[in-house]
Amino acid sequence: MTYKDNLKAYIAWSSICIIWGTTYLAIRIGVEDLPPMLFAGMRWLIAGPILLLVLRIKGYAIPKKSDFIPIAIIGLSLLGLGNGFVVFAEQWVPSGLTSLLITTVPFWMVGLEFITPNSDKLNKKIVAGLILGLAGVGLIFWGDLENLFNVSYLLGVIGLMIAVISWSAGSVYSKYKKVSVHPLMSAAFQMTIAGVVLSTFGISLGEISSLHFTKESLIAFSYLIVFGSLIGYASYIYAIAHLPVSLVSTYAYVNPIIALFLGWLILDEKITLTIIIASIIILLGVAVVKKGTMLIRMRATN
Repeated sequence: MTYKDNLKAYIAWSSICIIWGTTYLAIRIGVEDLPPMLFAGMRWLIAGPILLLVLRIKGYAIPKKSDFIPIAIIGLSLLGLGNGFVVFAEQWVPSGLTSLLITTVPFWMVGLEFITPNSDKLNKKIVAGLILGLAGVGLIFWGDLENLFNVSYLLGVIGLMIAVISWSAGSVYSKYKKVSVHPLMSAAFQMTIAGVVLSTFGISLGEISSLHFTKESLIAFSYLIVFGSLIGYASYIYAIAHLPVSLVSTYAYVNPIIALFLGWLILDEKITLTIIIASIIILLGVAVVKKGTMLIRMRATN
């Protein structure tokens, strides 16, 4: 990889660290007025073709027939189930707490990589990090035990778990199943495919009748298209294609800090001492897991 490509990849990684921390707030605002599946689907259905058009004007090739199935799997895993269930969950789960639970993505990615063929063995650091992360998540739910008996809130938490697992699986799959097309073109088709599926699902649920934009939801929707999708997701796909997955997934350190702060500042979401302690424990767990995976890779190269 050339210096120019390397620089672009690091810029892309830096952008998702910041931008995706703000999208949880936008989703929370938008889902107050808009039905979840159409809200999620229309965002990608607009962003995908826009990116595709720009790339075609610049002369980028469209995917080969053999690339369409892997692209569809990645798009539906990351955007269809991953992002779709985040939007579903934020109907009831606060934006800051949602972002904090999404930080468990690195744990799932490590676990899923471990069960792949010819995977590296887990070392003590990775196991310790996974235990720390689990303890942090457990502390959040222990401090919020009353809400777990609320059916809607529980549905939101279950939705987040599906989103995390699906996003992790899609990311690991994209690492091992390379496509011949440029990463940004792949991202454009992923967005479009996920947008069609989510929007079709939303229509089948009868969500069109409740699709009414307010000033706030329109701003949130537009922000997600431009920054969350066109800039953010395209940056993620580009970064994950050019940088180690372990490095790219460290955006999870920054996102919850931004999301928790914005949720507190704008939506008056509570930040309790329990959430602060749990945040520190989870992020510490992520750091330990990262250290463990780095040790494995260093030994593999020696």
